[in-house]
Amino acid sequence: MSVLAKITKRVVLVACVVTLGGCAWWENTYIFSDAPKNRPTALTELKPTFAVKPLWNASVGKAGRYFFSPSLIGPDVVVAGGKGVVERLVLATGAVVWKNDLDVPLSAGVGSDGIISTVVTVTGDLIALDGSGKPLWRVPTNAEVLSAPVVGQGIVAVRTTDNRVIAYDAETGRRRWVYQRTSQPLVLRTNPGIAIDGQLLYVGFPGGRLAALNVASGTLRWESSVAVPKGATELERVADVVGTPIVVGREVCAAAFQGKAGCYDTSNGNTIWSRDLSTSTGIEIDGRFGFVTDDKSNLNALTRTTGANIWKTDKLAYRRMTAPASVGRALVVGDYKGFVHWISREDGTLIARSTTDGSALVIAPKAFSVGSAPAVLFQTQDGNIYAFVAE
Repeated sequence: MSVLAKITKRVVLVACVVTLGGCAWWENTYIFSDAPKNRPTALTELKPTFAVKPLWNASVGKAGRYFFSPSLIGPDVVVAGGKGVVERLVLATGAVVWKNDLDVPLSAGVGSDGIISTVVTVTGDLIALDGSGKPLWRVPTNAEVLSAPVVGQGIVAVRTTDNRVIAYDAETGRRRWVYQRTSQPLVLRTNPGIAIDGQLLYVGFPGGRLAALNVASGTLRWESSVAVPKGATELERVADVVGTPIVVGREVCAAAFQGKAGCYDTSNGNTIWSRDLSTSTGIEIDGRFGFVTDDKSNLNALTRTTGANIWKTDKLAYRRMTAPASVGRALVVGDYKGFVHWISREDGTLIARSTTDGSALVIAPKAFSVGSAPAVLFQTQDGNIYAFVAE
């Protein structure tokens, strides 16, 4: 424990004991050293220069020790909570389209294509709901799942904590294929996502590898290195790809803990650019920039084409920030106290601040729009959904 007590990053570690055929996990609950520089930066009074207002809020139940990510589908959003409530809401108003209380504890959700919505139980069962929220099928994955499933191209794909990617037929729940990676001794307990684009599925793994899999068969098309494990101890060698890969045109971008942030050619995995930058939350890409919240909660803006540094701000250091979202002319992140920070995309200046329920914001916000106005959606660990819109 003395080694873990030195950790100053917002991470949770999982030790896999192969001889026992399972994994035990210990949560590093935001342990900080005595040095003042590693304590969360105190917030000071902010005179806003960017107009933001609350749009609506709703509640789906506490997340507990799990992570729940809303799924945006056209004009609506599907959300889930830890006790089994799943709802489809109108993005502009928060009005309920449908609601289903599955009455079963959930560990991950939601993945949706607008026709099928999926969640996962704490016992590893994958549940699919139809377009009206009624159960369609339920199948066991026989493993723990922390990441939201992904739905597309006729499949539902899940990433298990034992390093399997499993694809099921979206209509019937029949298992289509399994892709297996070797487990690592020590990994982050995060919720790395899966991206589907065309006939390829992109997923990051412990050990710093980004893989492109064939959607139809699960065969490996290519893999690329986002991080190389280094160091004398297993802790020092943790190098997991985190967050959800971002596909932009012919590039897929990803980032790793104790590794790099970079973009890769979707056809062969060749590196387009990468730079040393450790994160436990992932990367955001828009038309001009790449944005990364590093493992000290510094916000980094990079050029979209080369990864060169544009600006970096430490105004929110050690506040355990989420991955950012690009919302209009602002960059938006949440912190461990439920504050939402609005930051200038151009120079990193803090321009506005919003509040939620005071519980941690862990999952990256979701950007959307209300008419022509940019907006953003957060889900707190207490299970409340907050939508904000820029005026």
